[in-house]
Amino acid sequence: MATRVERNQERKSRRLKVRFGVDEFSKIAFLGNLSVAGAWIITGQPERVGTMLRICIYLPDGEEVLVRGRVQWAKKIPPNLIRLSKNAGMGVKFTRFESGLSLFSDYLPTLRY
Repeated sequence: MATRVERNQERKSRRLKVRFGVDEFSKIAFLGNLSVAGAWIITGQPERVGTMLRICIYLPDGEEVLVRGRVQWAKKIPPNLIRLSKNAGMGVKFTRFESGLSLFSDYLPTLRY
């Protein structure tokens, strides 16, 4: 039986490039959806639940948003099946914006859903 995750913020779907890692930005992936509170990172190499990450989100205009977050859930999928899975990757709850919070907050309302 699947557990439904309750969120305070509405998630908006948008495919944005991200780099992430524990200490440095060592992995490249894409966002599946996002809000000011967190995001779904589509990757075949998710980190373990509870891991603290540094994340760099690349906005369409070339601006970078640096954020720290904690992995809330992770689902590892073989790389060749990522396109077929609806939940591959990990859900990250943002804990602190290092830079770009105002850019990110201004960008989110431009997304429809």
